[in-house]
Amino acid sequence: MRNFLLQKKQFLLYCVIGGCGTLLDFSIYTLLLKFSRLDYQAANAIGYASGTLLSFILNARFNFRVTDKIALRLATFFGVALLGWLASAALLDVLIGHYAFNKYASKFAALIVVVLLQYNLNRLLSFRKAN
Repeated sequence: MRNFLLQKKQFLLYCVIGGCGTLLDFSIYTLLLKFSRLDYQAANAIGYASGTLLSFILNARFNFRVTDKIALRLATFFGVALLGWLASAALLDVLIGHYAFNKYASKFAALIVVVLLQYNLNRLLSFRKAN
């Protein structure tokens, strides 16, 4: 029961922190689309990397409270993020590229899928307690 409650608390805090990373990601994505000549995939990559770095820092410090093996954890976190970004890019390609859906609504839909994927992988890989 204790582990169940801890996971719920971690997931909620992960979502709050993820919200900060997502806000940064979406803001950078939007600004790049509006004020640069970058296409949506390039803007997605830059926004995604920025949000991922912020999320790692906040999760490591405040949620999972890990201070050991930071370089390895960061590499693992970015590996998980790469999987999330690939899923995001594929979803954007389908939604925008093939179905011509709204670029902003499509980004939001992709973010929902990616949050669930990445939370579970990061909990199991990036932030597991060292033995």
